[in-house]
Amino acid sequence: MARRRPRSMLSIFGRVVAIGAAGLVLLVGGLVAGAWMLFGPTDTVGEVDFDIELTIPPLAESSLDDHGRRVFDLTAQEGSLDLSEGTVDTWGFNGDYLGPTLRAERGEEVLIRYRNELGTASTVHWHGMHLPAAMDGGPHQMVEPGGTWEPTWTIDQPAATLWYHPHPHGETMDHVSRGLAGMFILDDPAQQVELPSDYGVDDLPVIVTDPSSSRGEIEPTREFGDRVLVNGTEGPYAEVSTEVVRLRLLNGSPMRVYQFRLDDGSPLVQVASDGGLLPQTHEATSVRLSPGERAEVLVAMEPGETRTLRSIAPDLGQNFISERFSGGEDKFDVLQLRAADELAASPEVPVELAPDILEHAGDPEAVDEVREFRLSGRQINGAQMRMDHADEVVTLGDTEVWEVVNNGGEFHSFHVHDVQFRVLSVDGREPGPELSGLKDTILTEEGVTYRLLMTFTDYADATMPYMYHCHLLTHEDQGMMGQFVVVEEGQEPAVGESEEHRH
Repeated sequence: MARRRPRSMLSIFGRVVAIGAAGLVLLVGGLVAGAWMLFGPTDTVGEVDFDIELTIPPLAESSLDDHGRRVFDLTAQEGSLDLSEGTVDTWGFNGDYLGPTLRAERGEEVLIRYRNELGTASTVHWHGMHLPAAMDGGPHQMVEPGGTWEPTWTIDQPAATLWYHPHPHGETMDHVSRGLAGMFILDDPAQQVELPSDYGVDDLPVIVTDPSSSRGEIEPTREFGDRVLVNGTEGPYAEVSTEVVRLRLLNGSPMRVYQFRLDDGSPLVQVASDGGLLPQTHEATSVRLSPGERAEVLVAMEPGETRTLRSIAPDLGQNFISERFSGGEDKFDVLQLRAADELAASPEVPVELAPDILEHAGDPEAVDEVREFRLSGRQINGAQMRMDHADEVVTLGDTEVWEVVNNGGEFHSFHVHDVQFRVLSVDGREPGPELSGLKDTILTEEGVTYRLLMTFTDYADATMPYMYHCHLLTHEDQGMMGQFVVVEEGQEPAVGESEEHRH
């Protein structure tokens, strides 16, 4: 009988490695499968009771000082909010959660008297506003606990829905998640178009957030909540008394992208984006907004009708795995609209809105500079945020094209302070009608190049920078931000020389 040859140590070692590798594959596969199930999509469609009337943020009180400036008072303070699982601690402006709606006219000079009554330093940034860099409220204008800050500037841009929120470097996610945000509406007396404009009646602010909470506190480290609030209201309904209602949509969530549509598929008539009215009305079945983006839409109602504004699974332009872990499969019922049995007449919706709006971004045939911005990981152009460094130097009065390409394997957004830009092209193609107006924030899909036209007017300051950054707040906090200064022709930047901590 033939004897069995003894196995070599090499053969035994190979079998052990093979068994170990197989076990590792099973372990990793199990972890991935577990994560896949644990982080499954959130779906509240059909599950929301809509039993609380929508809270309308009050219009902020204001007065005129001896210099003719419109004066607003804002205080960042601690508060609380009642949610379905109980009361949670929050932060807000002049209240418990979010803040009042500031409203001013083009041509007015405004003064904001800001006070910080939180236990930590913070800022307040005027997102979408054209204003001096020293008044911008970025990370260079920190206000200590108990401190005050009084920025002042003249409103000089088209009518638009803007907003305000903190901008502390590395902590923006924390401060915004806790509730520090509010709407800032600009009016233009020269605007010729008649739209619904009775605030809180046929002109509704719709600030959508998705806070996560645990043990009575907001969890700022959790990027995607499993509920949405509108103006701080959970499961809200709004009584509609007119034939057409205007919704000023603001994505106030730190990371989540929404794709808003009506439950019956009827059209949303978009009339404005970040920087004001579109050139023409745009009828769409849905409107996609990344964090910080705004859109104004009109909804036509019939007497006695009920409709639901919901967010369907947004198209993030990613692979299915990334979509799952970035909220790309989530669905929410957001706001119920309840029409009265008799509705007051509304102005006819015009087709032409602001045909000259794009002139504010400059002449695409007279470009002074073209710059490239590559988004990857948590870097822009291979670098992270440096408070004492100007990444770009812009000459006052110049018109520039900023070419933004996302090549990092995930979605990002891109926000520019001070200016409103025009989207010239998306991967060489003409942008869709939803991008036909002025923008300050845009969602960038992986592998796609966006050409943005902008002109830098009015304000030069060699010592104080503006920001550009990803407006996904975790990405921003992790350093995905750069700085630019606007200087007079021939002037050298001097960032850091006049940085000032407010007391």
